[in-house]
Amino acid sequence: MPEMVSIKATDISAPPGWALMERNLIDLMEEAAPIMVKKYTEPGGALYFAEDFDDLYEQFYNWCLFYAIGADESLLDLALQGWNASTRISDDSFNHRLRHNNFTKVFRPSMHNEFWNLAQSTEWHHLGEGNMAFYDFGVACPTVSENVRRARRFAAMFIGEDPEAPNYDPEYKILRSPFHSSQGPRLHADANFVNTMLLAGRYLGGEVNYYGVRASLYPIVEDLELNWYEDPKRREEIVELFEKMVLHADTPNSLGATALVTNAYLYTGDEKYKRWVLEYTEAWLDRMRRNNGIMPDNVGHTGKIGEHRNGVWWGGQYGWNHYQGYNIMFHSLTIAAECALLLTGDFGYLELLRSQIQLLLENSITREDGQLIMPTRYGPDGWCYDPPVGPSNDDILPKRGVYTGPIPWRMQELAHLYHASMSPEDYELITRIRDGEVERDWNEIGDRGGEKNGGETEFARFQYYDGLNPDWPEKILSAEYRWALEAFDKMRLDDRAVEEIVTTNFFPPNPVFTKGLTQVTMGAPQSVYNGGLLRATVRYYDRDNARPGLPGDVAALVDKLASDGVGIQLVNLSTTETRNAIVQAGAFGEHQFTGLKYREMNQEELRQNPYGWLRSEREYADKEVPVNGKYFAVELPPSTSVRLEVGMRRFVNDPSYAFPWHGETIPVPFQ
Repeated sequence: MPEMVSIKATDISAPPGWALMERNLIDLMEEAAPIMVKKYTEPGGALYFAEDFDDLYEQFYNWCLFYAIGADESLLDLALQGWNASTRISDDSFNHRLRHNNFTKVFRPSMHNEFWNLAQSTEWHHLGEGNMAFYDFGVACPTVSENVRRARRFAAMFIGEDPEAPNYDPEYKILRSPFHSSQGPRLHADANFVNTMLLAGRYLGGEVNYYGVRASLYPIVEDLELNWYEDPKRREEIVELFEKMVLHADTPNSLGATALVTNAYLYTGDEKYKRWVLEYTEAWLDRMRRNNGIMPDNVGHTGKIGEHRNGVWWGGQYGWNHYQGYNIMFHSLTIAAECALLLTGDFGYLELLRSQIQLLLENSITREDGQLIMPTRYGPDGWCYDPPVGPSNDDILPKRGVYTGPIPWRMQELAHLYHASMSPEDYELITRIRDGEVERDWNEIGDRGGEKNGGETEFARFQYYDGLNPDWPEKILSAEYRWALEAFDKMRLDDRAVEEIVTTNFFPPNPVFTKGLTQVTMGAPQSVYNGGLLRATVRYYDRDNARPGLPGDVAALVDKLASDGVGIQLVNLSTTETRNAIVQAGAFGEHQFTGLKYREMNQEELRQNPYGWLRSEREYADKEVPVNGKYFAVELPPSTSVRLEVGMRRFVNDPSYAFPWHGETIPVPFQ
């Protein structure tokens, strides 16, 4: 273990409610996770469940993160087992589950070289979801040889090093299609696929949504008839246009690939990964600037904005006009901005995200009741302020009518932007939106568990750090306890035999919730669910057991955030055991501690007269210790707690998955 500044906690008092709830939540989820595996997977970890491939990975997506927060080591093993089993049974060299094809959801062989194959190629909205678990392997245990190998191999598919996967064009700085795979970009389509992307038809002749639901051919095709595929000539024309306009193009959604390549950098420190992330991010920044500050959602095969759309900058895959509007694109803008800042310490990269938030704010309107609402979509008539249209029956086909209308502001991007910058400018951006709030109470947690919620719980977290929601830590931890308990109860009451679990094919409940734990213990917003890397102001290690996460019985709360510091409370709930924690600056050691302040209690009276000490005023001495490093250690004797005021310089260190005892290089057994 390396030398580092160490302090000792001395304050003895009853533990606060948030600390008790935090450890109770960890205990509950530790108990529930193995039950989920036993009930819903085969021995070896393969789920009985059949779904799109990313959904298999998602069932265990946060278990390694839970381990890295402080859960039992079995969570690491179960997460690795689940990921490896999902990869193994999905290999396209054989069809592992023929019988599943008899049921409502087909199990598809989807893997080639342990990554999505060409037949199941997909975009970064879904690639990102599927990669969440993989990224957190590095956070939890960066010495697993096969994961380091995979990190390099997957990155090679996107930076132009893998001849079997020519996804990247270095001349024009584009990914050559919105749909990527380990066998290269998807450049061709059939009528079924085209119909799914343009109209959300589940199959030719089935229920549809609206033209442009995931992509459009505007302005070449201004309105697409619902039965376009019935005339062979029209069918051929539309498929060819789709291939040219949608598939032979790049979109900013592909900026999600920056996390995959940054992941390889965090393992290896190889500069080529950093260079690619910055090259690709800067290419999109340049396109945004050339488009009058608006991020275009499509460029053609030579990188020109609207190249196959007569210069129209919207209409691309999952772009401004699709049914979720800005939503999916902003996931990737957030991810790329965070990765570029992480790798360089240059806060200028945050303009990638900030500028587009400001764009939406400039085009927001105030409803009659005073509620500030923003447009989510852009189309032929400009920004769309019409409310969503419900289902309807067309003369030809029924329409589901699903798209997002103008809505009150969500917090996900704002929370990530402010956490990254901690700047007055971004604080004022949030308070300006708060001033236009009518229908929501920002102090409330809400009732949406999990992380697919657009940052719903970030409102209450912001209020806490703004001094307006003092009970937030206990409220969010209590909510997560309730959500985990509900998942536990679903498993307990599920009396289906394996055969019925297979045939009904319901999503298995995931009893592990890490959003609130990340917010409370690490002082950060939840990771961007669609492929974001971990965000953390601080994280922890168990010094005695040389493993990541809080030591047993220890609870942590980040109670203050600032541009130059952080406030941390640590509590040892054990009445018999001393615990030793290491605190790290940032998720990947990207920050630097400058010094820390705390109070040391005078325990002499306790030794001489324990009963008198209980009735007297306690005496404290203020302590100040220089740190000037990425880590410091805290000894926590039984029943002690300490509050630390820690100075910090942000984004000044080279980030790495390395643990404090690894030194300069992660000790990978088989390179």
